[in-house]
This record gives sequence, C-alpha cells and structure tokens, in this order.
Amino acid sequence: MIRYLTAGESHGKGLAVIIEGVPAGLEITEEEIMVDLKRRKLGYGRGGRQKIETDQIEVLSGIRFGKTMASPIALIVINKDFANWEAKMSSFNERPEGCEPITVPRPGHADFAGFNKYKFDDIRNILERSSARETTMRVAVGGFAKKILKTLGVEIASYVDGVGSVSLARNEIGIEEIRKNTTSQLATLNSNTENEMMADIDKAVKQGVSLGGTFTVVVEGLPIGLGSYVQWDRKLDAILAKAVMSIQAIKGVEFGLGFEVAKLTGDKAHDEFQLENNNITRKTNNAGGVEGGMSNGQPLIIRAAMKPIPTMRTVLKSVDLVTLEEKDSFFERADVCAVPAAAVVAESVVALELVNAILEKFGGDSMAELISRVNPK
Repeated sequence: MIRYLTAGESHGKGLAVIIEGVPAGLEITEEEIMVDLKRRKLGYGRGGRQKIETDQIEVLSGIRFGKTMASPIALIVINKDFANWEAKMSSFNERPEGCEPITVPRPGHADFAGFNKYKFDDIRNILERSSARETTMRVAVGGFAKKILKTLGVEIASYVDGVGSVSLARNEIGIEEIRKNTTSQLATLNSNTENEMMADIDKAVKQGVSLGGTFTVVVEGLPIGLGSYVQWDRKLDAILAKAVMSIQAIKGVEFGLGFEVAKLTGDKAHDEFQLENNNITRKTNNAGGVEGGMSNGQPLIIRAAMKPIPTMRTVLKSVDLVTLEEKDSFFERADVCAVPAAAVVAESVVALELVNAILEKFGGDSMAELISRVNPK
C-alpha cells in the first residue's frame, strides 16, 4: 500500500513529501510528475501567486535511472515567494517589527477552530498549513499513482461542470470527450457555458467576492471488485469520498446521480443489466461505477462541490479573538475561483486510493508482478 506525508507552509521555505510503497520498477519521468502540477496552476480566476511559483519538483530519493526503487521517495518544491516572507516565517529568529499577530478569524476558514484547538496567539500559524498550497505535494504524489493506473490500462480525467450559478447539463461524459477539450481556461466542455462562467468570475472580481463550483472526475478501465462490502472502512466509495472531502474547500461529494437518486423510484434509479454479444452490460450508470462499496466495472463517476474561497476583498463580520471586539475579517492575496485546480487535485487523490485498492486486491512488490496479476496473459 502507498502512504505519504506532506510538510510545509504556504509561505515557508518549501513543500515536501515522503512517499512509501510505490512498487519497484515503475518507469516515470520528471515531466510525468510535473504535468499535473502545471495544470494545477492554471484556470481563469486564479490569483497572483501562480505567476510567482514554478512548482518545480526536486527528487531527493527513491528513483534511479527513471525507475522507482521500492525505497521511500522524497520530493521537495521550493517556494519562490519565501524571499518576500523570510523574516515573517523565520524558524528561529524573533518576530520582526511590523509582524503583528493576526487575531481576527475569517468566516469559512480554519482560523477560528485552529486558534482554539492549538491555543495559538497568531492565526498565521493556522492559515500557513491549512492553505490549499499543501495540495501541490498531493498532486505530485498523484503523478506516481496515475502512472501506475495508466500502466494497468486505467484512465482518469476531470472537468468542471459548474462555476457559481452557471452549470453544464448533467450528462455521462467519457474520458475521450474530456480529453478533446484542450483549450478551455476553466477545464469545462462547452465554450458557450465557459463564456458565461468567465463572465460570472469577472463580475465577482469587480464585486470583490469569490466563487465556488462543481467538478466531475471520471475513471475508466477499473477491474470489478475493488473495495469490499464486508467492513465499513473497506467500502470503495467511502474511501474515495474521504479522499475528495479532504481537499480544501470541498463541501460535498456524490457518485453517479448522487442526490438526484433520492427523487427517483427504484425502477428508475438502478442500472439494469442486459446482454450485448454475450457480454453483460448496463443500460445506465446511475450508481457511478460503485455498488455495495465495490467497483462494478462501469466508469467511476465522482462529483464534488467546492465552496467559494473564504479570503476575499469584500470583508465579512468577525470578532477579535483576543480583545473580543467586533471587527472585519482581513484580506490576503487569494484566488477568486479555483475550481479547475481543485479538480486536478481530486484526480490525484482519487488515483492514489484506486491504486491502493488495486494493490489490496492483487498485491505485488514490483510493477512486473502487479501487471501480471491484474492483466494475466
């Protein structure tokens, strides 16, 4: 099983991750690790930070001559913006003059709960780690997971289906159609809808507010029977929902039709079987590829909702946690809309959990062994 731990603060020296459990002999290039890191930086409505950081990965261990060695993989990304924050984020020097503690929490952020949980005197200690900057390293980990899936014939992609009040019509979209979309600034599938989304973002910029939205992750080629119904913590949809919900600002996850099935009668909600050329197929995929906590051979379809980012120019009412005076929340550089980036992060965390489900079912310490078990000749 693959496990990993990330470290680093948003404006600290850099970000790091240690990954353990990647099978030996996985062929991977720097570009394959970097491709989604580049995608994560894109999207209409992103903030100025993306123009500063290159998010260039440096490999410290675990890869030799382009292949994984089964030993822990260590990666780092240096934060270029640290040059502007070195005094304020110093590990050992005293607090510099002018660096006053932040004591007014932003509604919707981790500020208030974190301040009380850890007994801090400065909200910066919370916001630096709770920031979505942390997902940089989760996307890096996803590069390994996605390469394993691709080697096994499993494909994964995502698209944005809603920003603010503008949404695509809900349809079952395949990977091939998603990948035809190479020019969208919002990773969506309809140019007219995209223009409406961009207009909403422009409006939000003028108003000084932020926008959330929804995105869909699609996975094709999964073997039947990943996950299990025998214990609650082995159910594939529960594992995947936890992974997607762990992404900053995600407030809801659904599979297939999700909440819409509650409006249907049973005869219309479930996916009937049929025979086509002696193959068992389904007429629909309302379940989104998961039944009874297991993959069922249908495409996996996961949809998630992202709330508007809490940091914005339009201030919200708050209270100083030290003086108990009513005050306005503070503004720090932030995105207006980051839904396309969240979709990229979701691909990564979903890919990792699927690889672990495959490793649990088939086993294997090397890629050669895993391939022979998943796709025996």
